[in-house]
Amino acid sequence: MRDKPFLSDENWERIQAVLPKANARGRPRRDDRQVLEGILWILRSGARWRDLPERFPSPSTCWRRLRTWEERGIWLKIWRTFLAQLDVQGKLDWSESFLDGSFAPAKRGEPASEKPSGVKARSGWWWSTAKVFLWESDWSQPPRRK
Repeated sequence: MRDKPFLSDENWERIQAVLPKANARGRPRRDDRQVLEGILWILRSGARWRDLPERFPSPSTCWRRLRTWEERGIWLKIWRTFLAQLDVQGKLDWSESFLDGSFAPAKRGEPASEKPSGVKARSGWWWSTAKVFLWESDWSQPPRRK
C-alpha cells in the first residue's frame, strides 16, 4: 500500500499554478491536490475507478474532475508541467517514447484497409509524446496563480 504522495510540494506548487481558482459559491469543493493524487493512483495502478482506495476523494469526484480538466485543456497543462519538470531533472528517456498509431486491419474477405483520414479523434495517450510542447514552458519564471 502506498501512503506516500505522488506529488512533491514543489511539483504541487507548479501544478497548482495552472489550475483555475475554485468558485467561492456553492458546495465546498474537494481539494484539488487530493483529487489529483487519486487520479494519479488510478493511472499508476491501472485499476478501475471503483477500486480507488478510501484515502482519496470518491471515484466519481476524481473522474469528474479529470473529465472537466480534460475538456477545458487543464489536463494538458498539468501533463506539460509534469513532463517539463521531469525533463529538466533528466528523468525522461525520450529514446523510449512512442507515438500512438492505433490501427485495425480489415477482416478477412473485406476490402483492403485504406490510408487513414486526418479526421481521427486524438488518442487518450497523446501525452506520451508531449516533449514537442516543452518549448511553451518558461521555467525561468516562478509559478503564477491564474
